[in-house]
Amino acid sequence: MPSFDTVLEPDLVEVRNAVDQSAKEIGTRFDFKGGGAKVELSDKGKDKEITLYADSEFQLGQVMDILTLKLTKRSVDARFLDSTAKIEKIGGDKVKQLVKIKAGIDSETAKKIQTLIKGNKMKVQAAIQGDAVRVTGTKRDDLQAAMALIRKEVADVPLSFDNFRD
Repeated sequence: MPSFDTVLEPDLVEVRNAVDQSAKEIGTRFDFKGGGAKVELSDKGKDKEITLYADSEFQLGQVMDILTLKLTKRSVDARFLDSTAKIEKIGGDKVKQLVKIKAGIDSETAKKIQTLIKGNKMKVQAAIQGDAVRVTGTKRDDLQAAMALIRKEVADVPLSFDNFRD
């Protein structure tokens, strides 16, 4: 029975390269000279986080812009970044912000995908399997229609499709 997995996986090699390029650009830019602006990637087990440091909130925004520019140049979707964390003061005027890298579909999005497929009366079934959603059907055309529907309706998350089996 044909099936595919809907997953949320960034290319971590490209993320590391983008962070390295951002740090290099921050080190050479004139407006960041003599300041404490920097970008660090920390990978504690499964969770990947980028920490942005700057001398002011305005500079922190510039550092974030540089990072997103480098990510998009390396074909990594900026929607993988979760920058909802608060900006913290770390002494004097210096600030930092923690940016998490989304990996794995959260349960809310997985349920949304599952109800979307069930509600559309397609001849496919969706099953949540950990941090992925497996979609199975009898025909390849039905699976391709399900992919198109998921891409159209769940646009706030950069989903990809893996493990396509006939």
